[in-house]
Amino acid sequence: MCLGVPGKVISIEENPSGMSMGKVSFAGISKEVCLAYVPEVKVGEYVIVHAGFALSVLDEDEAMEVFAMLRQMEDLAELETSQPG
Repeated sequence: MCLGVPGKVISIEENPSGMSMGKVSFAGISKEVCLAYVPEVKVGEYVIVHAGFALSVLDEDEAMEVFAMLRQMEDLAELETSQPG
């Protein structure tokens, strides 16, 4: 299973070969991401990123919902590892 992670687009520019690239913030950590698959994206919007490529645009409510689910998954994993067995 592959996991796409939501991030907020903080800047957009073209690289020397003309491909749309952007800086995307993942909880405060910025990474350079290829935006070629989402040419309609604007600064301030959220994208789902997998393997360095933004695959789709989502609204802020959807992004917050994904963040909440990821936190719940992390909480569940912590509970499973901390239980005596």
